[in-house]
Amino acid sequence: MKNFIIRRLILGIFIVIFGTLVVYTVIRFLPTSYVEAIARQRATNPVSTMTYQEWLDQLNSVYHLDVGIIPGFIGWLGSAVRGDFGNSWHYGVPVTERFAQVIWYSIIVNVITFFVQILISIPLGITAARKQYSRTDYAITVFALMGISLPTFFLATILKYVFSIKLGWFDLYGLTGRFHTSMTSFQQYVDIGYHMVLPVVTLTMLSIGGLMRYTRTNMLEVLNSDYIRTARAKGLSEKVVINKHAFRNTLIPLVSYMSYLIPSMFGGSLITETLYQIPGIGYVSYTAIVRGDIPFAMFYATLLTVLTQLSLIIADIMYAVVDPRVRAN
Repeated sequence: MKNFIIRRLILGIFIVIFGTLVVYTVIRFLPTSYVEAIARQRATNPVSTMTYQEWLDQLNSVYHLDVGIIPGFIGWLGSAVRGDFGNSWHYGVPVTERFAQVIWYSIIVNVITFFVQILISIPLGITAARKQYSRTDYAITVFALMGISLPTFFLATILKYVFSIKLGWFDLYGLTGRFHTSMTSFQQYVDIGYHMVLPVVTLTMLSIGGLMRYTRTNMLEVLNSDYIRTARAKGLSEKVVINKHAFRNTLIPLVSYMSYLIPSMFGGSLITETLYQIPGIGYVSYTAIVRGDIPFAMFYATLLTVLTQLSLIIADIMYAVVDPRVRAN
């Protein structure tokens, strides 16, 4: 197992490097030079003592844009390995500093969504499989397909229209209310949690459909296995058959599926956080990217790539935990 983990880590590092190289190459081939815009903006500042060309040369040197793709990427990678992703052009602070300021909002929203999704999707998927072709199965299937099919912006707009405009239960956007600064510490936490309800509901409704359908499909396959028929023939109760025998083997493919949820949630929350203006990593990254903030764009792409590789490695390890027969030598 130790050797397997080491091999997977090495492979993951190579994949991360290749992925960031692709992103870096795409950014370098963009038709518009954001460096020129930044240099022009700084040169026209009344307090600036440098000319436009001096600013342009300095920025090109700092971000390794005055050399070829490979040397420039190696220079960026060397700085990134040391944790130096440069200064954000839009926010005016180091990228990692801005990341540390906002990441906890995204973590809270996505972790809550992850556990709520599991608590809802897996039981409903199992129920649909146990009652195949019944009204319950059809109702759960329709609900799952709605969650899969609805676009994020459409669902968020509907929720805001109903619960914010019509009912007035929640604010349209923002992380805090107007009286947040005058509240006690406990009230401030409650206020933040209150404003996270609609974003969590949006992410949950969009994500439970896929996991629910996947659970149903795998449970049906397990329930039709010979060892399940044998367990029933021995006179075991349906509860024992489902919970002890069928569910454990259903978890094996579910582990692989759920490994993709972590990076996909952080990537998908970009739209949700932007619609609700929750200042998490998704909303902050979107704001930086549309303003041509190349250092932050590179950091965000690297973050998603690293999260994807970590989730896949964790999935491989969990395979052996879920089923002792699956061992990596």
